[in-house]
Amino acid sequence: QVRLVESGGGSVEPGDSLTLSCVVSGFSLDDRNIGWFRQAPGKKREGVSCISRTDGKAYYEDPVKGRFTISQDKSKNTLYLQMDNLEPEDTATYYCAATTFAPCPSNIVVVTQTLLHAATWGPGTQVTVSS
Repeated sequence: QVRLVESGGGSVEPGDSLTLSCVVSGFSLDDRNIGWFRQAPGKKREGVSCISRTDGKAYYEDPVKGRFTISQDKSKNTLYLQMDNLEPEDTATYYCAATTFAPCPSNIVVVTQTLLHAATWGPGTQVTVSS
């Protein structure tokens, strides 16, 4: 069974850091296109970051460039998201999702209805940034 579980969220102050983890089971990181996404209250789900299976390059959406770092440990089947210099605008539920379509970075540039409904999503982890 394909499954993803996120962890590492919490409540922090602006400028703080958090590291999110996404543990996958039922498949390996090489078998799916996996990315990090987030959804703030009242807003649409948006892509955050992903690692291309083709060239191993990391991609980031503009709001997080220079502050977030994605990485993976294939031996642990785990995807990470290091988030530094957090801002109140980063407050959201963070998800990882896996697909057999929509390769990185197309999966994070536009979160299509197809991706929303056909991807395998984790339950999410809440990140709250406030002073």
